[in-house]
Amino acid sequence: MASAPIPVHAGCVANAAEARGVRECLQWFTREKQWINERHIELCRIPAPTFLEQARGEWMAAQFRALGWRVETDRAGNVVATSAELAQAPSAALTAHLDTVLAPRRPEEILVSGDGRFLGPGVADNGAGLAALLAVAAALKSAPESDWGQSIALVANVGEEGEGNLSGMRYLCRQSPLAATLKSFVVLDGPGTDTITAHALGSRRFEVVFTGPGGHSWTDYGTANPVHALCRAVVLFNDTQGGDAPAGEPRSSFNFGIIDGGMSINSIPSEARAKVDLRAETQSKMDELADLLNDCVERALETENDRTSGGKLAVRIREIGSRPSGRLSERAAILDVLRSVDQHLGIRAQLDCSSTDANIPISLGLDAVSIGAGGQGGGAHTTAEWYNPEGRDLGLKRVLLAMCLMAGRSQEAGGLS
Repeated sequence: MASAPIPVHAGCVANAAEARGVRECLQWFTREKQWINERHIELCRIPAPTFLEQARGEWMAAQFRALGWRVETDRAGNVVATSAELAQAPSAALTAHLDTVLAPRRPEEILVSGDGRFLGPGVADNGAGLAALLAVAAALKSAPESDWGQSIALVANVGEEGEGNLSGMRYLCRQSPLAATLKSFVVLDGPGTDTITAHALGSRRFEVVFTGPGGHSWTDYGTANPVHALCRAVVLFNDTQGGDAPAGEPRSSFNFGIIDGGMSINSIPSEARAKVDLRAETQSKMDELADLLNDCVERALETENDRTSGGKLAVRIREIGSRPSGRLSERAAILDVLRSVDQHLGIRAQLDCSSTDANIPISLGLDAVSIGAGGQGGGAHTTAEWYNPEGRDLGLKRVLLAMCLMAGRSQEAGGLS
């Protein structure tokens, strides 16, 4: 577990911000807005759906190398950049996930509107995070005196979205050569500066598959229909949960995000399947939802088979993903750092509960948070996604000061305070 924090005083942040190397980095963010925006658009035009992040990862690796970082792509596919003058193993990681839920089919789908907003799938989630990662990499190399940068690793990781099941972060925290040395993580996920995700929302994903003999819609009428059974299971679960917005504490949610089955309108399907996402703030509530799903599926199977005069159905439920939950201590060192930085910059942020890459290190008892990378955005996971870079430099300054102070602590560099 993380040790008790050493308080960061307001003067410590102010002194860090005025240190020559840090000050030059902070100024770089404001001076090089156009460079950051151009890299942002360029990276978003490289499709990177979950499991197919390689091309974008190679592009990120080339960018890091051009800026003077030492780069490796690990066995999971994560792109890891560390200082070329590395004197010690990095103790803090700044990460952003490479993958997107939707991907552009053509580069032209990522565009800049007349009011300066970026439009297209992935421009906010997680184009904003990846652009911030590159901006920090470039700023640090623009200020040679910022040797504290040797204590951090910059990671563009795979497998955050959907069925990626946080695979990149799992590898980074558990199996990679850096797993033993990284003690704190700042995860950049999307835009904004108004929240700090310190409560990891757990989730479990399941695939439900009903199978049967199928047949002709007229001559085989009476044969059990997998689609009918699947629809009944969805309705049973929804009705038992009281609709699409479960109330009460602890909070929970569910979503049947994919349903498919059948080959033609006049054929009884031989298979129907659904994928469902269950989320809850506590493990006990999560287990309750999973048990309810199993019960509704079995009841739907029984009802459909009782109604049939022909071939019957079978069903299987397979867990396809599980994100661990956890909560960062209110006294965690990383929260103390971020609150002090926010106070210095005039940022008012609330603690948040969400499901991000930070779930993995938080569940392992490490200091970890997920924050936005500045600017504003919306429409995540839809074709109407947008990002406004106005004010992005405030978020970047927040990230850099936080990493500076965390690295300073790891080096026991009291000179920053």
